[in-house]
Amino acid sequence: MAGMHYDIVIVGGGAGGLELAARLGRKLGRKAGKERVLLIDRSSFHIWKPTLHEVAAGTLDTHQEGLSYSILGRANHFSFLLGELDSFDPVAKRLSLKPILAEGGKVLVPERSVTFTWGVLAIGSGSNLFGTPGADQAHLLERTEDAEVFHTRLLAAFMKASFSAEKTMSVAIVGGGATGVELSAELIEAHRELLGSLGSEQRFRLDIAIVEAAPRILGGLPEKISDQATVALERKGVRVHTGAKVVAVHPDRLETSQGDIPADLIVWAAGVKAAPGNTAYGLETNKTNQFVVNDRLETSAPDVWALGDCAAVPWVGTEGKEGSIVPARAQAAHQQASYLAKALIARLGQRRVEAPFVYKDFGSLVSLGENRGVGALMGGLGGPNFFVEGLIAKWAYISLHLDHHRAIMGTPKTIVLALARLLQQRVAGRLKLH
Repeated sequence: MAGMHYDIVIVGGGAGGLELAARLGRKLGRKAGKERVLLIDRSSFHIWKPTLHEVAAGTLDTHQEGLSYSILGRANHFSFLLGELDSFDPVAKRLSLKPILAEGGKVLVPERSVTFTWGVLAIGSGSNLFGTPGADQAHLLERTEDAEVFHTRLLAAFMKASFSAEKTMSVAIVGGGATGVELSAELIEAHRELLGSLGSEQRFRLDIAIVEAAPRILGGLPEKISDQATVALERKGVRVHTGAKVVAVHPDRLETSQGDIPADLIVWAAGVKAAPGNTAYGLETNKTNQFVVNDRLETSAPDVWALGDCAAVPWVGTEGKEGSIVPARAQAAHQQASYLAKALIARLGQRRVEAPFVYKDFGSLVSLGENRGVGALMGGLGGPNFFVEGLIAKWAYISLHLDHHRAIMGTPKTIVLALARLLQQRVAGRLKLH
């Protein structure tokens, strides 16, 4: 297929990539009847990655939450191309996309090539299995498809447990980071919703275990948040195993340094590592396969930038963080998209943004189920952190999701969408049972 050319090509439609495409599209508009910005992603619709644990538990419906890239592109004046990156040549400024195949291997869309003047890589990251035997048998929550597969298995396990003699079901979650903690809370909410629709003879117990190798869960957050989250989870019946290293993963159990943990379903939510394929694109990478960038998000190749989880962004301008990299968080991708939009617009005008990217940590929030959350916000207010919990923290957590929608849809549409989903939950219930 003949190649296509765009001024700016963004590979990856996650939080950072999509926000960057929307900002640039709205600012640059069209050139000679054609969009100047192209966004490429291997999925046709967008789900905010921090909500994948809700998709997995069934407390968020992808058919309601998913946003079409094509529709967003039309509204924000950027083009969208469905495809998965196959090769990337930073010298020739050319990339190719893998063919799109139907069931049975029939080629629906052949390999395509795209050239660009400026390229941006925002292809995210995946899980780090640390070479653990059998870890590939566990469920991962890297993509929407992963979360939906787990949800299908979860519903089947729920059904099996409700008609079993034992009337019990167990889930083991490897990793006590935000994903593991929030998933455990959402699974409890899903179980509670389901029990409300079952007769007394079909009700069953749900056992959840979080296995964390570090001394505490949420190790990257302040210890106060970790302690509050641990207490909240244990009150909900979640067993929190800290200092427990997973030795091997078996189909029906975890083998750990503290003994075996039986499980009907196992989720791996420990560690972050970029794709090994990143090392084949002619760009400098680090030991976790992230693209090494400078303090302006520029890679080792001219006119190629990287942002989000796939980029090792130096943390500058914050005392005590010298020599470290910006954490892989949605708020970091959001700030990088805002910075890079200004930098690319300046580059189009033959200018250069001299100010480096400075990450501002606005705190962390963890959802612990309906009307419950803990977090630290607004560093510097009343001390190093301003701690919030309960309903206030939960609503602050929800506001982050809405702010992402506002960046790509605008305020009026975000308000309408939020109201529509609230009404839908009132009518259809919170748990997706299909």
